[in-house]
Amino acid sequence: MALTLVIGNKNYSSWSFRPWIAMKVAGIAFDEMLISLEAADFKERVLKVSGTGKVPVLIDGDIHIWESLSILEYLAEKFPAAKLWPSDPAARALARTVSSEMHAGFQPLRQLCPMNFWRPVKTMQLTPEAAANVRRIDALWTDCRTRYGAGGPFLFGAFGAADAMYAPVVSRLHTYAAPVGPEARAYMAAVMALPAWAEWKAAAVKEPWVLPHDEPDWPAVLRE
Repeated sequence: MALTLVIGNKNYSSWSFRPWIAMKVAGIAFDEMLISLEAADFKERVLKVSGTGKVPVLIDGDIHIWESLSILEYLAEKFPAAKLWPSDPAARALARTVSSEMHAGFQPLRQLCPMNFWRPVKTMQLTPEAAANVRRIDALWTDCRTRYGAGGPFLFGAFGAADAMYAPVVSRLHTYAAPVGPEARAYMAAVMALPAWAEWKAAAVKEPWVLPHDEPDWPAVLRE
């Protein structure tokens, strides 16, 4: 039985993007079920498969997993050949740590700069709190790349779960032209060069749904 990943709008749903891009890059086959976040029956439909009524949800037969990080952990166990976590214990510990930091943190940046794939690149005036988030992310990416990036262009060499967790942040920092250093900028370029990134973006910019609270220039809706 094929895996099914239940997701929200590709233009806006950052949490949906995380397991989706991980599975695509790893070559893990799955069926996709998209439910628009503004659908009148969104909560009703998602509650049938998720205890939180939120996306994403991974369905594997009778097993239902929600929360992006839990989905990535499940995939790492089910598909060990995908190597979603580094094999080196120290690198794996750091990858899990920075992924948890992403899962729980950076709220000021996430609130000020929602993921929005169709918005043209345009500078956003950052609050002091969001600017501090950007500096922390820049330092974190640079540290991971310096320690473990010799084997490839991603945080721990090859693309893995930590990169999937930060993929929506790559989108945010790019869209809002946030200031980061050269190592972080090169990392962002590598993530955005992935075929999976292009596939997600191509679908995102064609979506018909507009969510005002995720349009930072509202009432204007800026599109590339």
